[in-house]
Amino acid sequence: MAGSGSDHTLAPSINPWTAAYEYAVDAWQRGVLYADVMRQRGNQYHEHMAKRAPNVLSMEFELVLDGRELPRPVNYGLLRIKPPAGVETDPIKRPFLVVDPRAGHGPGIGGFKPESEIGVAVRAGHPCYFATFLPQPMPTQTVEDVMMAEARFLEEIIALHPDAEGKPVVVANCQAGWQIMMTAAVRPELFGPIIVAGAPLSYWAGWRNMNPMRYAGGLLGGSWLTAMTSDLGNGKFDGAWLVQNFENLNPANTLWSKQYNLYANVDTEADRYLSFEKWWGGHVFLNGPEIQYIVDNLFVGNRLATAGLVTSDGIRIDLRNIRSPIVVFCSKGDNITPPPQALGWIPDLYQNEAEVLAHGQTIVYAIHESIGHLGIFVSGSVARKEHQEFTSNIDMIDVLPPGIYQAEIADKTPDTPNADLAFGNYVLSFEQRKLDDVRAIVDRKEEDDQRFAAVARISDINLGMYRSFVQPWLRTMVTPQSAEWMQRMHPLRLPYELISDRNPLIAPIAKVAEQVRENRQQAAPTNPFVVAQEMFSNWIETSLNIFQELRDSADERTFMSVYGSPVVQDLAGLGAKSGPPRRHPGVSPEHRRFMEDRAAELRSMLQEGGLRVAAIRMLLYVSGAEGGLDERSFALIRKMRAEADNALTLEAFKDVIREQALMMTLDSDAAIQAMPRLLEDSSAAEIRASLVAMKGVLEAAEPLSDAARESLNEMERIFEAAERRAQRREQGQAPAASRGAAATNAAYPVQDLVDLAAQVPAKTARPHPDAAGKAVNEAEPPKKAPPSATKAASKAASNAATKAATKAATNAATKATSKTASKSAEKPAAKTAAKSADKTADKPAKPAANGAAKAAPKTAPKSAPKSASKSAADATPAKAPVKRAAAARQPAKA
Repeated sequence: MAGSGSDHTLAPSINPWTAAYEYAVDAWQRGVLYADVMRQRGNQYHEHMAKRAPNVLSMEFELVLDGRELPRPVNYGLLRIKPPAGVETDPIKRPFLVVDPRAGHGPGIGGFKPESEIGVAVRAGHPCYFATFLPQPMPTQTVEDVMMAEARFLEEIIALHPDAEGKPVVVANCQAGWQIMMTAAVRPELFGPIIVAGAPLSYWAGWRNMNPMRYAGGLLGGSWLTAMTSDLGNGKFDGAWLVQNFENLNPANTLWSKQYNLYANVDTEADRYLSFEKWWGGHVFLNGPEIQYIVDNLFVGNRLATAGLVTSDGIRIDLRNIRSPIVVFCSKGDNITPPPQALGWIPDLYQNEAEVLAHGQTIVYAIHESIGHLGIFVSGSVARKEHQEFTSNIDMIDVLPPGIYQAEIADKTPDTPNADLAFGNYVLSFEQRKLDDVRAIVDRKEEDDQRFAAVARISDINLGMYRSFVQPWLRTMVTPQSAEWMQRMHPLRLPYELISDRNPLIAPIAKVAEQVRENRQQAAPTNPFVVAQEMFSNWIETSLNIFQELRDSADERTFMSVYGSPVVQDLAGLGAKSGPPRRHPGVSPEHRRFMEDRAAELRSMLQEGGLRVAAIRMLLYVSGAEGGLDERSFALIRKMRAEADNALTLEAFKDVIREQALMMTLDSDAAIQAMPRLLEDSSAAEIRASLVAMKGVLEAAEPLSDAARESLNEMERIFEAAERRAQRREQGQAPAASRGAAATNAAYPVQDLVDLAAQVPAKTARPHPDAAGKAVNEAEPPKKAPPSATKAASKAASNAATKAATKAATNAATKATSKTASKSAEKPAAKTAAKSADKTADKPAKPAANGAAKAAPKTAPKSAPKSASKSAADATPAKAPVKRAAAARQPAKA
């Protein structure tokens, strides 16, 4: 609005007549400007709807696939978003597909601003695609046809990006969320991570006194009204009726706040208002069979959340078939898709965490505290925070082990450790959650399910009555012309049609508004009449909010009393049925056999994989004890993968992570106990480098919890024991000349040899009993020295010196160990320590034979007891406390 007239703003006046005059001029000018904005809105509407394929995308695009040319034609199309100037896409990064809702409005809301879902993905370097749709559906189009078209779009995207690391990410908003989830359940191999924003999946769920929209089906008598509306539209359902339902949810905003905000701030709000109305007023149509399928099976029937839908080809649509991570983004401020409807499908399908793991599903949910429904995928602040974090960490989401997580987004501060590893202004972490945590959010009530089940039965009865007695007569009276006039006269569409330059009474407003802008005079905010205006507006808004609360409360009480009546439920046929109205869908016998075979296969692979697998088990074990993962840790993993020459592909890395996570779930004890075996074939340097790398990854998100720190210390002991074994193997394989040169070094006496053989790191946490025992046993030298070492020792030292050293070390070690054991009252431990020291002392000549003969008589009696007692104390912990500590620390089983 050029020339807003800020230079003509009058100073506040104490004189009431002057203040009244200033306010009158300002109010009149605002009225003219408001009317002109309405005129522009109408012109914009006509221009937008005249386009062949209208959308509100803010970026350039090109058509890749036309759904009308598919074997099962639909009004959808696949667009490739062209990156803006200065932005290049990376062919290695996985592509994004954004799908907008077809629930009354036109396409493009996911990308109608630079700060949007599409804008975030493009600026991050991802190739980006958009699934658009035309206002009019194809004559034979069904919901299944749209599912097949979406699958075909993904096939095309995968073919266009053969070098991408991972399958495409699909972002689905509102209605598109359940549509994409259905497609992923039928064609899971095509999908990478799925982000569903504000998508209802469990329609009966909701909170009492907060979410009245779920009662609409019951209060209207079911889906017969949907069928009648489609018949009045000559076989097409006008999406404006769906938008009308959304408008009715908040009468204060619809009838007053939205328009008053434009009027009060017309100098600054016009552009924002017009850009949003371009999408909000672009109503589209659905086929009658399409909307009837949606209402009967989803809104009223709620069959998607319990695997009750079957395609025409006989394929059951079971969301448990989805193999890609699912990110559910919802908000407590959303009155269209509240968190219970977004998350209710999880406890509907799964009875416990074990079933989530058995199906290999990764489910992440994020709950915003206040944003409204449209703000979830429109708000710039949400795009800059939630969607940017999801996009920048999408690879991390893809490799998360199976389970349920909650996404936590914290502000990055100067005190944030390793803040440079986190992208943007926030730090994203994923905290492990139980199924009971989701149940607490959903707050499902069995008696409410009984009521909604009665609605579904009565809806079927009413629909059948309508089809038998009303539909034939109504269809004979409807013509294409009457349907068109009914659509144009819709209460939401009529203002767009009338207030535009096509109306000769409205067109002159443009010139008047131009003159007003040139002579704009705004009243001061402190003007008493402006203050009174604001007070009046607040009173109207409050009154409408009170009306809404009374209306919603009455609707809920009516619904509960009518459909909670035993008589109504008996008439609906529910009285003859026992048990819950919505039974949990069982696990198929085929899946059970698959899991049994898979479990056996995984158990057979416990000791396979080498150093890389051991490092991943360490990562899973410690992060499981921590209770989640942090993007800073994954940033280090990403950096190491980029620098490594033999790094796994992202898909292979994901498979290894999931395999190892399942192994840890099946038998974490055996998986940890097998780690020394996995490390046997690696060199000491490789083991040390892997340990340092994994510690860096795990400590990147400091501070670690006590349980995680204890688990990390346990893993560190296992790796260090394996490193010492590798060092001894490497020393044993050294050339004879090198061994002889080392043997002449008098600075390597026998007590150092004993210390090296029996050394166990300080215990800051109790280790897993089996793994620690394995590490200690393998840290002991063999019972019998190799022949070559014995021969070298006999040449370098006399038999008498060797026997003396052996006897002295044995007696001293036995005596010291017995003394230590008597203090702790552990006789078996004393025997074990004495035997270990005896074996160690019997091998004095391997690294330093000459020095051993001279130094053993003096040194062994003093040093051997100290080393042996240390070995006994460190290597023989009490078993019962360790088992209890390990049992309390089994996050991988959760």
